[in-house]
Amino acid sequence: MERTLNILLVEDDTETCARFAEYADMSPNISIVGVTNNSFRASELVSEMHPDAIILDLELNQGQGSGLQFLQDLKAADIPFKPYILVTTNNTSNTTYDYARQYGADFIMSKHKNDYSERNAIDFLEMMKEIIQNNISRQHSSYETTESPAQYEKRLKKRISMEIDKVGISPKANGYRYLIDAIYLVINGTTSNVCVEIGQKHSKTTASVERAIQNAINRAWKAEDIEVLLSNYTAKIRSEKGVPTLTEFVFFYANKIKNGY
Repeated sequence: MERTLNILLVEDDTETCARFAEYADMSPNISIVGVTNNSFRASELVSEMHPDAIILDLELNQGQGSGLQFLQDLKAADIPFKPYILVTTNNTSNTTYDYARQYGADFIMSKHKNDYSERNAIDFLEMMKEIIQNNISRQHSSYETTESPAQYEKRLKKRISMEIDKVGISPKANGYRYLIDAIYLVINGTTSNVCVEIGQKHSKTTASVERAIQNAINRAWKAEDIEVLLSNYTAKIRSEKGVPTLTEFVFFYANKIKNGY
C-alpha cells in the first residue's frame, strides 16, 4: 500500500484552511492530519503526529506565536526526522525569508505571486512526495541508530497511543495499556500469544488480558462516530458484530505503524 504524504497545516485564516482541506481531499496521495493557528501547539503536534510535511504561515496574526517561532522551536526539538517545511506567506521581506531558510524552511511561496493558490501548494507537495518521504526514511534510520532501547520504546509506545486514541480507545480502560503493549510486541517481532506475555508482565491471567482488550475495542466501536472509525481503521472487519477482533486490531496497527501507512 502506498503511503500518503501526511501534512500538518499551521495557518490562521479559516477560509484558507478550508481550501487546503478541499484540495487535499481531492488527492489520494495527500492527507492533512492536523490543523492549528498556534505555533506552540504546532510544535506539540509535530512530536505527536510526525507529519511528513508542514504548510506554515509565518505571521499567524489571528492565532498565537509565529511561524518563525515555530521554526526556532522545531530546530531545537529532539525528533526522529525533520518534516519538509513549505512556507506560504504574505510577507515579502528578503531578510525574513533568509531567516526562515536559516531555521529550516525548505521552500517559500509568496501569496502575492499571481500564480499562488492553495491548490498549487498542495500540487507542489504532491510532486515532491517521493523525495520528501525518501529523505525522511534516511533521517529516521540515522536517528534510530543513536537511540537507546529505552528511548526507542518510549517513542514507539507514544506513537501507538496516538493511533489508538484516534478511534476512541479510552486511556482509562485496562485494555488501553494492554493494547499498547500488544502492538509494541508485534511490531518488534513477537509471534507467540502476546496476551500470555502481557499477563505475565502485569500479573494477570491471559483470559483477563484478552477480555480487557476486546472490551476496550468494543466500547470504542459503540461510542465513537462511525466516520471517524472508518477513516482511521481501514482494515476489513470480518466479525458479524462489525467490531475488530483483538488479533485483527493489534496486527492492523502493528503493520500500519511498522510500514508507515
